[in-house]
Amino acid sequence: MAKNIISKYIWMVDTIERYGAITRDRLSLLWQESEFGNGKPLPRRSFYNYRNGIADTLGIDIGFNQSTYEYYIENDGSESTSKRQQWLLDSMAISGMVSSSADLSSRIVLEYVPSSREFLPLVVDAMRTNKRISFSYKSYQRVLQQHGIVIEPYFVKIFKQLWYVIGYNVKDKKIKTYSLDRMSNVKIEDQRFVMPEDFSAEDFFADCYGITSSQGTPKRVVLKVEPTQAKYFRALPLHPSQQEEVHDHYSLFSYKMHNTYDLRERILSHGSHVQVIEPRELKIQIINEMKDALNNYEKVTK
Repeated sequence: MAKNIISKYIWMVDTIERYGAITRDRLSLLWQESEFGNGKPLPRRSFYNYRNGIADTLGIDIGFNQSTYEYYIENDGSESTSKRQQWLLDSMAISGMVSSSADLSSRIVLEYVPSSREFLPLVVDAMRTNKRISFSYKSYQRVLQQHGIVIEPYFVKIFKQLWYVIGYNVKDKKIKTYSLDRMSNVKIEDQRFVMPEDFSAEDFFADCYGITSSQGTPKRVVLKVEPTQAKYFRALPLHPSQQEEVHDHYSLFSYKMHNTYDLRERILSHGSHVQVIEPRELKIQIINEMKDALNNYEKVTK
């Protein structure tokens, strides 16, 4: 029953979003033609119940324009709200499309996200109630598993098919990042915490690529990219600060961000199609990584 209600919420939000603004009569007609209507219009009471349910469950408000008698998706105008809302709407639209296409299930291939099922709902619940969580953690850099870690979960982020929780480590007194796939024995503690008023999840990784944060001042990063590869950079920018300078046989993409492990790994993944122009230390690191990789292959061929 709950799953069916959520599907109806998804349909209504997605429909209003696609139309931008729509009257209840028009929405009712579209409902009648949808998989939920069964040839019948949307009852007035059901519409208002769904509208309230969408606000309570999804945090999305459906506004009403009294001059045009049209309904629309409200937005407070802030960039963070707009991004968060658009992500939610896109996710819901895709979810609704997939769920209504069961007959094509063998022809719709989705990415596997191994860390999302077991602990993500629990972590989100802890965030919603501002409660601490405790867990054991198996870091790839440590031999032994750590036990009894307690954090105040500030926010979660997905990167390369893995979910991460970023929070204040109570013992170490600093903000740390943990991958959900390496966590075990996760529990919500009774002790509550107060989110710092000056903390912004969006700003935490603002000058970084990926999930690795860094202190200090971000630097200017310039990459020389071949024409074909440049098309991918335009379609999916490496970072919000991305700017492009187009030349005859290449493009220069410039950024303002930190030199992190995730950034170096991404640059290396493009092989000879991408060259670091600046900063010098990043260029040297990439050169050394490539030399080490070549040496590994030369050892095999000898």
